[in-house]
Amino acid sequence: MADQHARPGEDKLPTETPAIRWEEPPEGPVLVLLDQTRLPAEEVELVCTDASALVEAIRSLAVRGAPLLGIAGAYGVALAAARGFDVDEAAQALSGARPTAVNLSVGVDRALAAHRDALARTGDPTAAATAALTAARALHREDAGASARMAAHGLALLGELLPGGGHRILTHCNTGALVSGGEGTAFAVALAAHRAGELRRLWVDETRPLLQGARLTAYEAARSGMAYTLLTDNAAGSLFAAGEVDAVLIGADRIAADGSVANKVGSYPLAVLARYHHVPFIVVAPLTTVDLRTPDGASIEVEQRPSHEVTEITSPQAQVTGAGGGIPVAPLGTQAYNPAFDVTPPELVTAIVTEEGAVSPVTAEALAELCARSRQVTI
Repeated sequence: MADQHARPGEDKLPTETPAIRWEEPPEGPVLVLLDQTRLPAEEVELVCTDASALVEAIRSLAVRGAPLLGIAGAYGVALAAARGFDVDEAAQALSGARPTAVNLSVGVDRALAAHRDALARTGDPTAAATAALTAARALHREDAGASARMAAHGLALLGELLPGGGHRILTHCNTGALVSGGEGTAFAVALAAHRAGELRRLWVDETRPLLQGARLTAYEAARSGMAYTLLTDNAAGSLFAAGEVDAVLIGADRIAADGSVANKVGSYPLAVLARYHHVPFIVVAPLTTVDLRTPDGASIEVEQRPSHEVTEITSPQAQVTGAGGGIPVAPLGTQAYNPAFDVTPPELVTAIVTEEGAVSPVTAEALAELCARSRQVTI
């Protein structure tokens, strides 16, 4: 089998360019993003000078991944405040940029609350802008810490479920440093297993239609020296049937109060396959992804993406010929069903791993208790 083998002793960062950073050049503060639509061919940065530019970057998936969207949303509020724009208007635009990932609105609300509180106390817009930036930076640091704790909890859970190491892990979409203030969510667990010498193989779903697995997860796995193999999404079933998958690890964009998990479309079929083949199906996500205000999976708004993402193939190096900016692979005028996410019911989820520990079995009561315990620790 032709695949990528681990390189002993080589453990580089998944990317040498930060996914997001705040800078203050002489002409005014900016938010700098690694343009994820250009990977893996090249590392190109986008510079956002206002919230509208950030909204466009979010919608185009130049910046993506639930935890990172929360961080970006908070920085977006801080950017609007620092540059003297209407903060409430910017916050509303940012929160609505992508509807499914709850972390985005969580980050926006946190920075907005800090801005409003400081403005009410001091009446000073500069002090309020500073407060919003402080809140965004705090969220960025907290997410990095949460990533490390999720990796530890996830690795411990793998040890309990699959004693002896040699894990063959299947993952979907991208959940590494490109979506986080740290090393990611599900990918961070696989990376921890790699560093502990317990990862035998990382199976990487290419993740249709935008290939976040092929373009981004494989990119991060290669740079981390992990043993990985890329597969088409519809080849996963044959891997399960052959007994080549020990566990499935995915992230999440929203977890409802009952434990239903919205993640990149294609996750639900993996959960069904995992259940049939008696393979653990593990979701790794920070508590900011748990939305107790959303009662169940049916209440999660699933983002519908444009048809051209399916009917065309886009590459930074390709000659643009299609209406959506890519190479047509379907007849002109073809309509496509293109949900960005699907929803996996809690009964198909073996465990949800957060920075505060794992929940298994996944129930509304267990999730609520974990969230309540976390709030008490924070206070």
